[in-house]
Amino acid sequence: MATVLPGIARRLEGKVALITGGASGIGECTAKLFSKHGAKVIVADIQDELGQSVVKSIDLSNSTYIHCDVTNEDHLRTAVDTAISNYGKLDIMFNSAGVCDPPKSRITDNEKAEFERILSINTTGVFLSMKHAARVMVPARRGSIISMSSVCAGIGGIASHAYTSSKHAVVGLTKNLAVELGAFGIRVNCMSPYGLATPLSNKVLNLDDEGVERVMVAAANLKGCVLKVDDIANGALFLASDESKYVSGHNLFIDGGIVVTNSALHILKGVDGKI
Repeated sequence: MATVLPGIARRLEGKVALITGGASGIGECTAKLFSKHGAKVIVADIQDELGQSVVKSIDLSNSTYIHCDVTNEDHLRTAVDTAISNYGKLDIMFNSAGVCDPPKSRITDNEKAEFERILSINTTGVFLSMKHAARVMVPARRGSIISMSSVCAGIGGIASHAYTSSKHAVVGLTKNLAVELGAFGIRVNCMSPYGLATPLSNKVLNLDDEGVERVMVAAANLKGCVLKVDDIANGALFLASDESKYVSGHNLFIDGGIVVTNSALHILKGVDGKI
């Protein structure tokens, strides 16, 4: 997991963060990193046992777990209200909760109900989280809202129609809300990572961490390193901290340059990587 290096200042000292999907994967890693940097953390998830475990591993005096289904507006309203009642404010909203489905080769094989299920979590859930974060951040005239998009928001053909649509929508929501909330000193950004090993992606691909990483490394543009959940957590830390005080409406690609790569050129390359 990501760690704070000796001698490095705690970058979220005194801040309060609410993290949806905080019980596992990127959300869990980010919750632990935010706590190490001085934030009080509310972990919101539907995985109660895992969520409680994360909170215990952080610091029970400075963290809280709350059951939260992001498709249920009442749950999100309660989660935000819990941040206010427990810690007096909400500085950071990190929308990490999400699902994905195995890609299907033909649109005619896609079912309407499954398409709507993916969007209800990945898009409507983000919208509702943004809405209730804004509800308390606007009066305070400060805050940072961060959401998870995906590399498929910048390149086609690598994920299902539902997942790709949902992540494009997150980018659109991010830009629109950044314009609205800028007048109140609130920053709104999102992150679009390349594929990496998480409990969710492992399940979809039916592979373990090593298997997922092997597949992703083989298709990656940037060689010599492997994308980890720590890298995404560190991106969220930057966007949550005052170091990004003038960054808003931005989609941070953590993708090793894959979206700027023309894959067709690979067939023209020799073993030495030159055309």
